[in-house]
Amino acid sequence: MPGDQDFRDPTQKADPIALTRQLGQIADKRLNILRRIHETGSISEAARLAGVSYKAAWQALETLSNLAGCPLVEKAVGGKQGGGTVLTPIGLTVLELSERLIRAREKVLAEFAVENTPALLPVSSWSLKTSMRNQFPVRLVHIARGPAKVRLTLEIDEKNSLKASLTQESAQILGLSTESHLLALCKATAVDIAKTIEPAPSASVLTGTVIRTARQDKGGEITLRLPGGASVVGFARPKHGLKLGDEAQALVSSQAVVVALTE
Repeated sequence: MPGDQDFRDPTQKADPIALTRQLGQIADKRLNILRRIHETGSISEAARLAGVSYKAAWQALETLSNLAGCPLVEKAVGGKQGGGTVLTPIGLTVLELSERLIRAREKVLAEFAVENTPALLPVSSWSLKTSMRNQFPVRLVHIARGPAKVRLTLEIDEKNSLKASLTQESAQILGLSTESHLLALCKATAVDIAKTIEPAPSASVLTGTVIRTARQDKGGEITLRLPGGASVVGFARPKHGLKLGDEAQALVSSQAVVVALTE
């Protein structure tokens, strides 16, 4: 399980505008965990109250931190309870913005209800709820248009980029350009992690530091922290030899990457 040492670098800077855009895409369950941490000062208690495992709560925090671009929680030192976990100033901002967005949405839906437009009421359930563990705000740096497919290069940070491919129709519907605000997603099960990875033409190799590892004899789930602060989750084979703090690489097929437009 992650410990206090797994909190992200507090010197990272957040982009408030980008943060506001991303809030509309965050599932309420994750925000509820953040809210519970603020109320209880404990990740484990927040997980219990939210009805999820401690590991799931940590995964939710990792996703939120990826979207925000900086840490949302930090260790509290001292106090009657001997310390705990508190929200960072940006974490408090996320919580406040989410509450405002919820109130604004409820107000708009109430107005539509008064106007007797029931067909629009399902809008209240809109949010990005997905099983994909890896979610990265990315910058579209290159578009290559072929006869059938469009190939994208998506920058995660200064050292890591993802390749993605989609149909011409999808690209047209999204209206992609280098000004687009995008989210790249992929399943953890589609990511192979090892000490070194052999590059492939249709795949991306991401390099980061191991912050959570699995048993070396059986292999399993590994989490890497990338230089920009984002986390990537994947799986390593048995006898992977990876330890906390090691540099490692993740292989991500372009076919496994899903692109979402966030505005």
